[in-house]
Amino acid sequence: MAHAQQQTRTLELTETGVATEGTATDEVVISISAGFNELKDETLAGVNLADVLREMMAGIEEEGLTPRVVRFTDTLDLGVIGLRGAKLSGSGISIGIQTRGTTLIHQEDLVPLSNLELFPQAPLIDLETFRAIGKNAARYAKGETPEPVPVANDPMARPKYQALAAVWHIKEMQYKDEDKEPMELEVSF
Repeated sequence: MAHAQQQTRTLELTETGVATEGTATDEVVISISAGFNELKDETLAGVNLADVLREMMAGIEEEGLTPRVVRFTDTLDLGVIGLRGAKLSGSGISIGIQTRGTTLIHQEDLVPLSNLELFPQAPLIDLETFRAIGKNAARYAKGETPEPVPVANDPMARPKYQALAAVWHIKEMQYKDEDKEPMELEVSF
């Protein structure tokens, strides 16, 4: 598999209206948190968010499906963001991602803390993994049962990044708006 190279793209996310429930069974919603590309333009690991989103979208497209991006500002809870994205997705599958890079694949008939795949160590997720996450989400949407994306594990990642992750979470709270509906986004690089 060719390694995805970080291109340092710029990302523009334009609201196009309130996100509605999709009917296309060939779509996968990418649910992003309130401060995604607003608070920071990179993950905790320093991976450019434009590249992250492009790789996830490319993984979905490589499987013949269509990505759709929705921003949730009323909560920062990744399980809730992922589940609500899955409920808006015509396929019933979504990828949830927080600004810091913590990611999951969710399905509409699960509960928030139960998901198909979880990638909790954001500092260890590289572009190749983000692309594989997109591919697996699309495979779930097609009714397949893919092998889970391999997850790197570093016991030192948590102590190394925990304080920084907490600071980012506190700062992202400034972008939270409990009264705002989930917004459909047009993505341009």
